[in-house]
Amino acid sequence: MSGISRNSGFTLLEVLIAVVLLGILTAALYGSYFGVIRARDRASSGMESRRELGATLDLIRREVSSAQFSRDDKRLHFVVEDRDNFGTQSSTLELTTLAPPAAGQGRTESGTVVVAYKIVEKDKKRILIRQERDLFSEEKTIPSYPQMETISSFLVECYDGSKWVKSWDTAINLRFPVNVRVTVKIEEDGKPVEFSVLSARRVTGS
Repeated sequence: MSGISRNSGFTLLEVLIAVVLLGILTAALYGSYFGVIRARDRASSGMESRRELGATLDLIRREVSSAQFSRDDKRLHFVVEDRDNFGTQSSTLELTTLAPPAAGQGRTESGTVVVAYKIVEKDKKRILIRQERDLFSEEKTIPSYPQMETISSFLVECYDGSKWVKSWDTAINLRFPVNVRVTVKIEEDGKPVEFSVLSARRVTGS
C-alpha cells in the first residue's frame, strides 16, 4: 500500500515547474506568431505603398506628356508653384491635358481636362489629393480625391533648357518646360525614400 501511495500523483513542485515551462513555451509561440503577423502586415503595407506610388508617378508622367498649351488660349496652361506645406517643401501642379472620356457617366465630355495636385494634411497625415474637371465644365465645385494616402513630400521641378526651377507658369514663361521632374518622398520602416520620374511634352510648339 505504501508503494502505491508514493506513485499516485505529482508533487506540488513538479506541477509548478510544468506550469512555468508551459507559460514560457506559450509566450514564445505567441511572440513568434505575432512577430510573423506584424512582418507580414509591414510587407503588405509596403507593397501597397509602392503600387500606389508607381501608379501616381505613371499617371502624372502620362498627363505631362499629353499636356496642352496655347499662348492664345489661357485655359490650356501648365502651372507649378513652390509651396511650404506644414514645414515641408512641396509643390502644387495644375495642367491641362488629354484624357479619355469617362465611360458610363451619361454625359458628354471633351476629352480635355484640367488636373491639379497638392498636399493636404488630415489626421496628422499628409495626403496627395487630385482634382479633375472637364475643360468646358461649368461646375463650380470640383471634388478632391486622395491620390496617395500617406506621403512625405511632393516636388515638381521644370527644366528650362539650362537649369531646374521649382516654379513655372505658361502665362508668364510663354512656353512649356523642356522637361518635368516629379519627385515623391515616402517613409518606409521609418526611413525617407525618394522616387522620381521624368516626363516631356510630346506635342511641341505653342
